[in-house]
Amino acid sequence: MKTIHHTILFVKEKLKNAEGGHDWFHVERVYNNALLIAEEETCDLQVVKLAALLHDVADSKFHNGDETIGPKMAREFLISQNLEQETINHVISIIENISFKGGNFESDFNSKELEIVQDADRLDALGAIGIARTFNYGGFKNRTLYDPNVQPNLSMSKEEYKNSEAPTLNHFYEKLLLLKDKMNTETGKKVAKKRHDFMVSFLSQFYAEWEGDL
Repeated sequence: MKTIHHTILFVKEKLKNAEGGHDWFHVERVYNNALLIAEEETCDLQVVKLAALLHDVADSKFHNGDETIGPKMAREFLISQNLEQETINHVISIIENISFKGGNFESDFNSKELEIVQDADRLDALGAIGIARTFNYGGFKNRTLYDPNVQPNLSMSKEEYKNSEAPTLNHFYEKLLLLKDKMNTETGKKVAKKRHDFMVSFLSQFYAEWEGDL
């Protein structure tokens, strides 16, 4: 499909200098995850594909917290592809609502396509890849690996979550370990459980080494 091919080229160009955890390879993994989940769901596959490809085209974390840039950029691109307005609006709504924005944030939009792409994105925040991405981003932001004196904050507002500068390990408790119970689809839940358990094992090993348990 030409539109998907053009979208891939567009996203690759936009993310060619992106931080390693939010680059084209992240998008490609999310896209592949979404396709696998969609096999078990009744959905508009074109919307799923486009939303998965465009969901991180301009992540607000790298644009001074501005959540409007990504949807605006995606909308302009989709309009250039002469897609139906209904399809464009659906894809943009997914992009606007896909992200985890702190434990107290509730989205007012939902669709099966959002559930699929959201699960696909969240799976890439779990397991071995999730651990690697988390520490890569922590290094990118020059954050402390771990500080026993800084406890995770599980009651952050959306703004507090967005502006947090806590040690990288806190992110496991403030987001990653919460995702297993926030999955939407049966496929997502099954894969998330396996990746969640891997992260729990990693944390156990991390603390043992931190305390000098040889």
